[in-house]
Amino acid sequence: MIVRATPYNFPITGSLDPQLTALVVIDMQRDFCDPLGYMGTRGGDVTATMAIVPRIQQVRDCAAAAGLTIIHTREGHRPDLSDLPENKRLKTARAGAEIGSRGPLGRLLVRGESGWEFIPELEPRPGEIVIDKPGTGAFYGTDLHHVLATSGIQNLVLVGVTTGVCVTSTAREASDRGLNVLVISDCCAEPDPLEHEMAIRLLQIEGGYIATIASTVDFVASVNTLAQS
Repeated sequence: MIVRATPYNFPITGSLDPQLTALVVIDMQRDFCDPLGYMGTRGGDVTATMAIVPRIQQVRDCAAAAGLTIIHTREGHRPDLSDLPENKRLKTARAGAEIGSRGPLGRLLVRGESGWEFIPELEPRPGEIVIDKPGTGAFYGTDLHHVLATSGIQNLVLVGVTTGVCVTSTAREASDRGLNVLVISDCCAEPDPLEHEMAIRLLQIEGGYIATIASTVDFVASVNTLAQS
């Protein structure tokens, strides 16, 4: 079984084995999804982010039923900000939402604050893995590579936010580590829809060197067939 995708079906190495595949739900936190969080504070419209939630729920449900590993990432920094690079602090300050400053949901992108928590609709379930990360990519400063290697995972399916930063960074990191990468385009979002489209196009450059792209409909259809077999 394969997932129909563009510019090539997933995985490129052959049939999709659920035991070798993980769904990674990237940063579906209040700071990125709630208008009172980090993204809203910097002036970003979170409407597109919230619109993808029902589709991510559908993808997670069918992936779990088929036996895929489910992983959630969560971006945030230590309360003392000892893991926050100065250039990142300055860039977020310039955007109007300095990491560590106080907002309606607590200190922005700081671990333990209300904004750092997952949205209730996508709270990790028992047995699902949580990766806390200090950067944009899910591999940087985390044990994700170790978790995947010890589980024998070869294929990653990416959903979440934001398309042009955390999703793209994770896709590039995964591709460089020899993993097959599928991004479900309508399960990812940017505040600006044009930037979302640009990011999806860039993931497919050079014949899909970084990732291949599928829709929720095609992913669910394939994985439901797998779950029923």
